Amino acid sequence: MRTIERLLTGALLAYWKRREGPISYDRPFSMNPSDNLQVTMNLIMPLADPSPIGKAQLVQGLASAVHDVTAGLDNTQIVHHGRFVLVGDSLCMFSVYDGDFSSYIHDFIYNIGAAFDAILSFVADPPPLPVEDFPDAFVEWVRAHDAPQLPFQDLASLNPRTDADLLKLPRRLALLLQAQPNAQLFAYQAYPGASTAKVRDMLEMGW
Repeated sequence: MRTIERLLTGALLAYWKRREGPISYDRPFSMNPSDNLQVTMNLIMPLADPSPIGKAQLVQGLASAVHDVTAGLDNTQIVHHGRFVLVGDSLCMFSVYDGDFSSYIHDFIYNIGAAFDAILSFVADPPPLPVEDFPDAFVEWVRAHDAPQLPFQDLASLNPRTDADLLKLPRRLALLLQAQPNAQLFAYQAYPGASTAKVRDMLEMGW
């Protein structure tokens, strides 16, 4: 029965894909400033050498860049949190920032570009290096490797009490899940509408 379901699901998705064409994901940007606070980035970078030795060399390279990366993120003054994580055979950088995606990546290049070059040398199919010389190419590379945030309105329309049924799944959401191997499903905000600068000011941390 499961085999038949998989075959029918595959056929249905193939039919939808032919009808709808390629599904693209555009990172939303709102004219409301408060909607552009605490935006998440989920950068997933497959490793050139995922062996234990390759990962150990990556850890050494990252350790030598941590100080510069930390100082650079401080200089942007828009990053709430950022962390590097090894997940399977990929290096992931998860961050929460304020503002526009393109502006954030350009700030990232200006403040951390040199340190990030060393990290990218361990990544499969990296962007042109050094990133400071190819900023537009780096922005597009990050955009392509950033796991999309699934549209919340599509998720909110699902009824978790009913059995899983592909026919009840929004068509665009189903095609996006097929096209994207990684996706952000949900992000929680403990203090919505607050910028990095506001949080640090309230905590009297300064810069």
